[in-house]
Amino acid sequence: MVEKKSNKKSLTMLVLKLRTFIALIVITIFFGILVPNFLSMGNLVIMSKHVAINAFLAIGMTFVIITGGIDLSVGSIVGLAGMTAGFLINEGLILPMFGVTVYFNVGAIILITLLLGTFIGGINGIIITKFNVAPFIGTLGMLYIARGAALLSSDGKTFSNLVGKTEFGNTGFPTLGTGTFIGIPISIWLMIIVGLVAAYVAMKTPLGRHIYAVGGNENAAKLSGVKVKKVKILVYMFSGFCSAIAGLVIASQLVASHPLSGNTFELNAIAAVVLGGTSLMGGIGTIGGTIVGAFVIGVLGDGLVMMGVSSFWQMVIKGIVIIAAVVIDQIQIKAQAKATLEG
Repeated sequence: MVEKKSNKKSLTMLVLKLRTFIALIVITIFFGILVPNFLSMGNLVIMSKHVAINAFLAIGMTFVIITGGIDLSVGSIVGLAGMTAGFLINEGLILPMFGVTVYFNVGAIILITLLLGTFIGGINGIIITKFNVAPFIGTLGMLYIARGAALLSSDGKTFSNLVGKTEFGNTGFPTLGTGTFIGIPISIWLMIIVGLVAAYVAMKTPLGRHIYAVGGNENAAKLSGVKVKKVKILVYMFSGFCSAIAGLVIASQLVASHPLSGNTFELNAIAAVVLGGTSLMGGIGTIGGTIVGAFVIGVLGDGLVMMGVSSFWQMVIKGIVIIAAVVIDQIQIKAQAKATLEG
């Protein structure tokens, strides 16, 4: 009798741990039955491209939340990154003191944009660690700064037709968002690479252990020699870097950049992280779980669109899913605590 009870508890805990993956399977089967061609290869590739955008943001957000922080500026960095690339391609870097305009090749443009995103993330980290500003407030302020900068870069206009010019040597930008490698879109390959690198850092490196330590108990981590401020700055830098990747991919896919691109993307990123099992209290979470969470958000969103569900109802349904995920997370934490005490 005791053994049966123990097995039942173990099964319940396993189901709770795998809840996001189970949810992904259930909603995929649900839409596969109700929506024609939902599981076709073409549609799965399109959905994965959509998921990749949110996954980039969510992967960076995961490390931030594991340390007990939050980054509300990621959507605005997406917009600013796209506008930076668009500006450099269409307008070039104007140097009035020399009377020249410098046009960079696509590789340099991508590098500059990634460095900008990383720099903004670093500023977030410095504001939070050096000036003791709450992450919510610090990154909320950066949300407005980055979005304002994106709008100022073009007076609110769109940079269109980002194909570059042969004479300036800056062609090829659309390949990032529309190109493929062995039949798979480059954006999906980028998602896989970024995910694998982040997972390796989280599981196999001292930095990864320090990230979890900071989120688990910051004071204890500090006493054990962890450079808490440095760790926090690095995770915000990585979040900014991932946001810049998303901005570049979106601008490349659209062959245009708009200053309001990425608006409210931070909400979907946080939703994916929470669905993936990362605790908002810090110290708990995995990159794999976050990617599955991003797929849940993506499949749910695309499935509802294909079913013709109103965008208003889509917001309601997503909200219910997020609340349910947090409630189940709390149930799991309590169940684990109870099992530990009984053990």
